Amino acid sequence: MSTYTATTVPTQLVEANGIRFAYRRWGKQGGLPLVFNQHFTGNLDNWDPAILDGLGKEREVIIFNNAGVASSSGEVPTTFAGMAKNAEAFIDGLGLTKVDLLGFSIGGMIAQQITLDRPKLIRKLILVGTAPRNHDAGDGEGHITPETAAIFGATYNPPEHLWLKVFFTDSEKSQAAGRAYLKRYLSRTKNRDTPIGDKVAPAQIAAVGEWGSQPGERFAYLKDIKQPTLVVSGNHDVIVYTVNSLYLAQNMPNAKLILYADANHGSWYENHEDFVFETNRFLDASDEIASIVTSAAAD
Repeated sequence: MSTYTATTVPTQLVEANGIRFAYRRWGKQGGLPLVFNQHFTGNLDNWDPAILDGLGKEREVIIFNNAGVASSSGEVPTTFAGMAKNAEAFIDGLGLTKVDLLGFSIGGMIAQQITLDRPKLIRKLILVGTAPRNHDAGDGEGHITPETAAIFGATYNPPEHLWLKVFFTDSEKSQAAGRAYLKRYLSRTKNRDTPIGDKVAPAQIAAVGEWGSQPGERFAYLKDIKQPTLVVSGNHDVIVYTVNSLYLAQNMPNAKLILYADANHGSWYENHEDFVFETNRFLDASDEIASIVTSAAAD
């Protein structure tokens, strides 16, 4: 068992595919590690320590910056296919041959692509606040919701109050949870990650547009993601509309949906204790049970 926590674990570097990836790795060793894929414009520090350390009591957790983000070298691709290839190189660079995979927001789009590219690499999949290809973004230009454009286009003092609007609803209860999250988010005071550069957001926005407008039958590809999948959303997600999580759960062969009440894009941060409990239960369930459920559903 690593004695590190999210606030004390050192940042390490691994070279793969000509890219120097920055990552942090800690938690209970022995089982399959859980690899996290980050949201829009997020770096190593943007994860909620309550989630990371809660899950780290039961398994090893690995967070990383994909190519071109914050303290990792290289360029940010303008497609999630390109980002997935880099993430796969990172996992290979650590010498891992089987992992559980979590993706949050655009990280969930990358995680879907990784699972399609390398099905034997991924045992189980967790998709939080994310969307399938050709997803529902309302009338947002380039498949960005109008609320996202307004929230990210505003200014905040202090700047981290942006996340109160992105992740939480306007209710008193949700905003209180948001302030508690910000304390956790800022609790790492030493060796914090490098801020993201100016090229990250435009490349990631281009990737969202490409993902949202791919040709072909709308959800057909989801049938090919056969891994047990946990889909999580808030019932008032204005960044990636909640209905997208329903699309995922309806069209994947082996998916379970958790929907949190009075919750926005950061539903799992607001409900971190329940999320950790449900995720540990999902990851600890035997694959035999999962396959029985799948075959029953097929019948």
